[in-house]
Amino acid sequence: MLILAGGLITAAIPWPSAAGDLQLQTLPMTLQVPALLLTALVCGPRSAMLAATAYLSVGLFQLPVFQGGGGVGYLLDPGFGYLAGFVPAAWLTGRLARQGGMDDPASLFGASVIGLVVLQLCGLANLLLGAVAGRWATGLGQLLLSYSFAPLPGQLLLCCAVALAAAVLRRWLRLSP
Repeated sequence: MLILAGGLITAAIPWPSAAGDLQLQTLPMTLQVPALLLTALVCGPRSAMLAATAYLSVGLFQLPVFQGGGGVGYLLDPGFGYLAGFVPAAWLTGRLARQGGMDDPASLFGASVIGLVVLQLCGLANLLLGAVAGRWATGLGQLLLSYSFAPLPGQLLLCCAVALAAAVLRRWLRLSP
């Protein structure tokens, strides 16, 4: 449910305005990736993989919950490689979170960044293979910019928030590795 809800909410961060007060600045992404990483850090690899698989199944076969819609036709979308990366990213992030010494936010941040790297690599592989096969109408450079490079700084920033939230939740739920 967290990943589903995260896919429906646009990410935003507080940012100082010209008047000196804080305003919400939207980021070019939804909260589905941070929700996935938080699930993996708190619940572990098995639960995170089940959540990622359920999210993909719901998006492919029932509801348009992905950022760009959904349905079986989404398998041919350039962004599907990033969604397919949810499963290995969930497993690896969850595995790392279950190791000893993963009680502090810095370690949890590192695990979430590694999960984000796995997700990015899966998406990049899909974009490159699709470009070689001539599947994309848009140029590879534009696809890389819109799918990988533009959202990456915001995703890294949200990894900080995910690590802090996971540290608090893990202590609250007493889930020390």
